[in-house]
Order: sequence, then C-alpha cells, then structure tokens
Amino acid sequence: MDDQASWRERRREASAVQAAALERRKAAETEQARAQLVEFVQKMKEKGIQPGLLRAPVVGSGASYRTGITGWYLRRNRSLGVDTDGNFYILGAPASLKARLAGVRISPSDPPLTVGLGARDGESLPLKKLLRLRLEEIDDAQRPAGGETQEPEHPGTD
Repeated sequence: MDDQASWRERRREASAVQAAALERRKAAETEQARAQLVEFVQKMKEKGIQPGLLRAPVVGSGASYRTGITGWYLRRNRSLGVDTDGNFYILGAPASLKARLAGVRISPSDPPLTVGLGARDGESLPLKKLLRLRLEEIDDAQRPAGGETQEPEHPGTD
C-alpha cells in the first residue's frame, strides 16, 4: 500500500511541475505578444493613424455594439482589436437588447502569439504576421497612384 501511495504522490508532484512549466511558458508567450502589440500601437501613432471607437460585432448578424474602447481593428472582420495602450480585445458579442441600448463591456484578453489557433484551416496566423499585414494595408491605403501619401478615409476603423 505504501508503494501505491508513493506512486500517487510522485504522479501528483510530476503533474504540478508540468502545470507550473506550462504556466511559465504561457506567461512568456503572453509577454512576447504584448510587446508586439505595443510596438504596433507605436507604429500606428508614428504613421499618424488615429484610433477609432471599436464596436463589437454580434455573432451571426451584421449588427454591432458600442464598446467604449478606442483603438484599431486587427482583422478585417473586426473580431479583434487593440486599444491605445496595447491591450488586446476579442470583440465578438452575443445578441442582447440591453447591449443594443447601452453597449457592451469587453475586458482585455491575454494576447496569443498565434491568432485563431484551433480555428478552421487557414484562419490561424502568427500575431507578428497579422500586425505586419495590417501595417502594410495601411501603407497601401495611404499610397495613391501618384506616390503622395494621404490619410485613409476612415482612420482606425479597418
């Protein structure tokens, strides 16, 4: 009986060690992702791209709700955003009469290093690449055919 109790205790300790290692790895990844978002926000400000009021799209409809968050969308479908402090938001919201009238309160989430992990094929993307693509889209929008730069029509909205 002592051998079995000893085995259980060793398994419990091994599980605790693995859980702690996983938590440390997740924390390190979150810090890397936060640094990437802060750099993105800095670049948006340097380019003169003004943040806009972000809205939360209602899942399965064309409606959206006010959030009170000022920042930039990270995806064209407006499902992800970043505020002016570099906080990461998942913006989807369920349909609600109260939210339609008062808006929704969305808390920042820990940013992932890979956005859309576990989603359909082709929907996951490293955060660094997503941010780079977003900056390239803005550069393209500011570059008219003559080579002069101009402000995008709707700064901060896509």
